[in-house]
Amino acid sequence: MKSNLSQKRRRNINSNKFQQQLIRAILVVGSLILLIIFFFGDHGLYQLYQLRSEKAKIQSTISSLRNKKQLLEQEKNKLGSDPKYIEQLARERYRMAKKGEKVFKVIEKDSK
Repeated sequence: MKSNLSQKRRRNINSNKFQQQLIRAILVVGSLILLIIFFFGDHGLYQLYQLRSEKAKIQSTISSLRNKKQLLEQEKNKLGSDPKYIEQLARERYRMAKKGEKVFKVIEKDSK
C-alpha cells in the first residue's frame, strides 16, 4: 500500500514538474512573440524609426521646394516689373542684341 501511495505521489510530483515546465515554456515563447511584435510589428519600434526617417526626408524636400518657390516668385516679379532684368535675360539666354549691336559666338576648341 505504501508503494502504491509513493508511486502516486511520484506521478503527481512528475506531473506537476511537467506542468510547470510546460507553463514556463509557454511563457517564454509568448514573451518572445510579444518582443518580436514590439520591435518588428506594424506599430513597432523598427516601423517607428522608418517613419521618422521618411518624415525627415519629406520635410527636407518640402523646405527645398519652398525655397525654390520663393526664388521663382521673385523671378516672376522681376519679369513683370523690371525691364533691365528682361533685357539681361534676352541678351544672355537668347543672344538678342539692340539695334546696331553685333553678337559674337565664341566656340571653344577641343582639348584633343
